[in-house]
Amino acid sequence: MAAPMGTSFQKKTRSKLTQIAGTRASMHNNQLLVSTGVPSLDSVIGGGLAIGTVLLIEEDVYGSYGRILLQYIMAEGVVNKHSILLASASTQPTDLLKDLPEPILDDPGGGLSTEESPVSSSDGDGKMKIAWRYQNLPKVQMQGYAAKFGNYYDLTKSMNPEKIEAVPKKLFYLPEENIQQNNGAMNSSYEKLLGCIKFYIEQEQFETNASPLQRKILRIGIHSLGSPLWGEEMVGLHHTSTPHRSTYDSSLPQFLYGLRSLLRSAYATCVITMPTHLFQDEAFLKRVEILCDTVVNIDSFVGSDKEKNPVYKEYHGLFKIKKLPCLNSLVQPMPDSLDLAFKLRRKKFSIEKLHLPPELSETVSRSQEDPILPRGTAGCGMGQSKLDF
Repeated sequence: MAAPMGTSFQKKTRSKLTQIAGTRASMHNNQLLVSTGVPSLDSVIGGGLAIGTVLLIEEDVYGSYGRILLQYIMAEGVVNKHSILLASASTQPTDLLKDLPEPILDDPGGGLSTEESPVSSSDGDGKMKIAWRYQNLPKVQMQGYAAKFGNYYDLTKSMNPEKIEAVPKKLFYLPEENIQQNNGAMNSSYEKLLGCIKFYIEQEQFETNASPLQRKILRIGIHSLGSPLWGEEMVGLHHTSTPHRSTYDSSLPQFLYGLRSLLRSAYATCVITMPTHLFQDEAFLKRVEILCDTVVNIDSFVGSDKEKNPVYKEYHGLFKIKKLPCLNSLVQPMPDSLDLAFKLRRKKFSIEKLHLPPELSETVSRSQEDPILPRGTAGCGMGQSKLDF
């Protein structure tokens, strides 16, 4: 009897990703993700920060909320023992690390106390109440992830300095760097920072083709890139001889292009805060946004008419998503809603769907009165009387 012939059929399986602490695979494109430290931010940008990408945070006018988000992302790196490269031209990187928030490890609900909860428990406080079954639902849809990813942080407490010191880090403070002016196409400050990032990636073996004993993640944070302290001119005017040519040079776009080329072949991710409100040339700003993978804008209500508008009294500003990454896919993941706002509570920063309050005033005039049945029309009642069932 002849032996049965074997089959060449093999079940196709998804390739396994490298298991690294503080990472997970994206359910959309199998890309490796790390958390930003703000779960609501993770959900609206596709599940987290993708490895090898650049996140651009367009700062508010005063730059306070952009700095808070940057500290959240660095704090999440410290908790997961990721390496950190922090650069700044205005604030000492050590001061930024000193103010990292303390993680909340015993409260998975985000550290909200009773008085901070948006749902009131008393009857006479004048706030609206919702059904008890909806009280614990997330403010933003969590994109189908079931496992816990990321941590919550308490902004009223600072992280233990011993935790920060235990993490490998590289600090870049522009005033303390030996910057030599050159006649190249790129700004000397940007060229120095790009060289520092490249050297640290190669030295610590974060490249994808490297073979370290243990694979690690590098988180790069750049504070207020593109400000005048980096040597960027914020005039945005046009030359008189060539009226359609902007006075901005190409140093910043060249830096972003070089940065992305480094990150694409490394286990690293970069977060940049930028005062884009200082740029007057919309074409130049659009060029900068194209060279980043994810772009979000923080529109604070501080100093604007919306600050005193009762419609926005529950929020501190609008959170706008201007670009989402499109990696290993033809389309990018989109959140349920793009109408987002943020609020800064006493203990945490959160992003929620923008819900305008209903109009419950007793003085609101009705658009029309009850309908009156005309004479001769079939119905219950006769003459000009109102309908009465």
